[in-house]
Amino acid sequence: MKSRICELLNIEYPIFQGAMARISDAALAAAVSEAGGLGIIAGGTAPADYIRQEVRKAKALTDKPFGVNIMLLSPYADEIARMVCEEGVKVVTTGAGAPGKYIPMWKEHGIKVIPVVPSVAIAIRMVRSGADAVIAEGMEAGGHIGELTTMVLVPQIVDAVDVPVIAAGGIADGRGVAAALMLGADGVQLGTRFLTAHECRVHPNYKKKVLAAKDIDTIVTGRPTGHPVRVLKNKLARQFIELEKSGAPLEEYDKLGVGALARAVDDGDIDFGSVMAGQSAAMVNKEQSCKEIITEIFAEAEKLLCRDWRQAWEK
Repeated sequence: MKSRICELLNIEYPIFQGAMARISDAALAAAVSEAGGLGIIAGGTAPADYIRQEVRKAKALTDKPFGVNIMLLSPYADEIARMVCEEGVKVVTTGAGAPGKYIPMWKEHGIKVIPVVPSVAIAIRMVRSGADAVIAEGMEAGGHIGELTTMVLVPQIVDAVDVPVIAAGGIADGRGVAAALMLGADGVQLGTRFLTAHECRVHPNYKKKVLAAKDIDTIVTGRPTGHPVRVLKNKLARQFIELEKSGAPLEEYDKLGVGALARAVDDGDIDFGSVMAGQSAAMVNKEQSCKEIITEIFAEAEKLLCRDWRQAWEK
């Protein structure tokens, strides 16, 4: 199951752990990296000093490569961009903006740059700016999303760029990995599946809600703001939908959303907290270690791919 991304980043399996704000910390990232994937610490809107502490914790837990995700709309983006250079981080993924102004500095420090992209045009622009790979994320993903599905987005980006493409959105098992590789991706990124990892710090109530999710239990809120978010349905999500129906001003969305993610992640409020999760939540039905998740996924993917090739050969 080796691919170009394994060679580029010196990882065993072509799998990234998604950068989930307030959730993807040093413990989760280190566990994924120790299991052979690429663990990623989520910067979110946290201050640079906090992310620096998480980077140092991760280094104490693993000597394998791990990354930091920088949300470029964060007020601390400039500071975190410099901090990853100072701390010798090997990989940076980015979202919510264009990282072009930072790429020369990151390249000087030997950092691999891998932006999350929602469209072909943005993928091409990122590669022209010097990106080493791109994460093509479909709207099936949890949290902030674009408009295209993974199935149609990935092959178009694969055809448009000459760097490794990581497929993200709606992938939770070996079948999804096999499908992504057949679409031309060099690897996958999973977020929702890792929410129920033993090493994930999210509140037990959050994990239980993911484990109980059915196929139609996610919903997209906040479209009028220009920053749609996929979450599990609850009372808060219904309030957001009511705002949309009433044509409420954008400031009403801000008021309703303040502190919502923290309420879910830290306090376990699954009624009025923002329980971000992808459509693959319905496929997540057990708690496992990161190592168990990764080895199970790739054992299944390898079995499927070998079967398909064998059947094609026999014909």
